[in-house]
Amino acid sequence: MSKLPNVKTSIFSIMSKMAAEYNAINLSQGFPNFPVDKKLTTIVEKLASENVHQYVPMAGYPPLLDKIAHLTKNSYNRSVSSDIEILVTAGATQGIFTAIQALVNSNEEVIILDPSYDCYEAPILLCNAKPVRIPLNDDYTVNWQTVKEACSNKTRMIIINNPHNPTGKTLNQADFASLIKIMDAFPDIILLSDEVYEYITFEEKHLSAHLQPTLANRAIVVSSFGKSLHITGWKIGYLIAPEHLMIEIKKVHQYLVFSVNSICQVAISQYLDVVSIENIRESYQQKRDLFRSLLKSSRFELLPCEGTYFQVASYTKISNENDVDFCKRLITEHGVAAIPISSFYENGTDLKLIRFCFAKDDETLRTAAIKLCQV
Repeated sequence: MSKLPNVKTSIFSIMSKMAAEYNAINLSQGFPNFPVDKKLTTIVEKLASENVHQYVPMAGYPPLLDKIAHLTKNSYNRSVSSDIEILVTAGATQGIFTAIQALVNSNEEVIILDPSYDCYEAPILLCNAKPVRIPLNDDYTVNWQTVKEACSNKTRMIIINNPHNPTGKTLNQADFASLIKIMDAFPDIILLSDEVYEYITFEEKHLSAHLQPTLANRAIVVSSFGKSLHITGWKIGYLIAPEHLMIEIKKVHQYLVFSVNSICQVAISQYLDVVSIENIRESYQQKRDLFRSLLKSSRFELLPCEGTYFQVASYTKISNENDVDFCKRLITEHGVAAIPISSFYENGTDLKLIRFCFAKDDETLRTAAIKLCQV
């Protein structure tokens, strides 16, 4: 008997496979198509012949842990212990899975805000716990009253994703004030804050859970070097959590992967000496603005994009089809792949919205836009 009977092939795999079959421009899966920084590849080339190919400590390569602590202090003015409160993971997804497996118990409940990234639910179900899906408002803001009403003595965790995939929405200080009130009312709830796009925000500076001192003892913050450094295939992420939670997380981590790719950790550690992660916002804002300007003459209606490298668009002026069929036809007839937003909802809510990834080189964006303006 399957432990995950309702889990099917990921929509990302389906759309990417179709894009390859029809030679379409793939704006569906969230990965960059432009070259990795030459400074980083030069570091990797040098390290390949050095003695960095054996296990590093379970929590991570110590110099990298120190760099993460320094980055967190620089970005959020939060001091964390590099040898106690940080864990390098095999991608953010593994970090999320590990944290949920370690901290959520059978018959407890975890609140997820829909639309939501698809990696949250499976580890909850594998804990024999219950995912409680709360829909966001139509403008993708959070209805905190609804969240509060869903909380009970069974609620173990609330998951937030900020900046939000797939919508590009970000949380503000009023959101955190509401969240803190809820957690004050339910002192046993812990927070899992998925912040993998933390360095990709635009008009407003990213408000992290790191900036909320009252949450520090109850929050696990998830970050991703894959997203921040354009190296998604390296699958290197990290968690920051207070000691009493991190002790439990590490118990699972040591039997899941034990330690993470050594040469990648050493390379990132050295690369952080010569690059400023904070600067990536500018390059992605240029791509967002370019993509939006290129689609001005299209029949797509573009929703606001406050962060991430995803642009959500409405196609209500083009078709009445459900979003999955529309995305398939977009590939087969127009040569561009996107992701249907309904796939991020538990019940498949279809608002005629699709998601494009603009983490692509300018030529790809221009070529895709020409095709999209002809739809």
